[in-house]
Amino acid sequence: MASFKERCVEYFGTDDIYEILGVERDATEKEIKKAYHKLSLLVHPDRVDDSKKALSTEKFKVLGKIHAILHDKEKRKIYDDYGEIDEETDSSFNWIDYWRAIFKKIDVKVIEEYEKNYIGSETELRDIKKAYVASKGNMDLILEMVPFSNCANEPRIIEIVRKMVDDGEVEEYPGFFNEPAAKKARRKKKEDKEKKVAEKINRQTLDQEIKLNNERRLKGFADMISDLEAKYGGAKKRKSLTDGQKTTPVKKRKARK
Repeated sequence: MASFKERCVEYFGTDDIYEILGVERDATEKEIKKAYHKLSLLVHPDRVDDSKKALSTEKFKVLGKIHAILHDKEKRKIYDDYGEIDEETDSSFNWIDYWRAIFKKIDVKVIEEYEKNYIGSETELRDIKKAYVASKGNMDLILEMVPFSNCANEPRIIEIVRKMVDDGEVEEYPGFFNEPAAKKARRKKKEDKEKKVAEKINRQTLDQEIKLNNERRLKGFADMISDLEAKYGGAKKRKSLTDGQKTTPVKKRKARK
């Protein structure tokens, strides 16, 4: 299993957790929380494209742990002094619950608004530049590293990088601009396959939820009927105090003439 620092490099191109958040080493707790919130919205598993859900979940975990480290004074000091990171955090730790404990429950409209503001922004341009340089022009990795990107965005990303190359901002990697058609086709095929798998999982999850809801409704209906029977006499009558005992018939008295 990869170490935490290795996962930082794999998903964000560096093992410097301050650089990943985009804050200075002397950043305040408020600045760190704000940066964590901003980045976590970009990769929150509940709002990314289905084909990127698994990758985004891993990125989300890394960001959660970074915040947990920098939020803890002792752990932050150890990292600042020695560059060491606690590797003992339980792999099953629920980072979604951790996130929700810090921030309000995620709102779909908030994410959609953030995505709209992100596309075409200076932040996106910086992310594309960083991904292009870190991956040496590998489009597969660029699409993984840049939030909200997919195969449909490739032409726009190529156009953005071309301008950066022309302006002398970045080195030109020929493989990026002359990528074989077969490689593009494989990437698109993989993305389509991942979408289908994700859709299937979502359908199965939905079917299971419907089944559970139906079972809950049926149980609730059965309980209601039982309550009504008990209340209005549909249930068995309660035994009398003399049940099980012999009783002597009462003789009728003759009427007087």
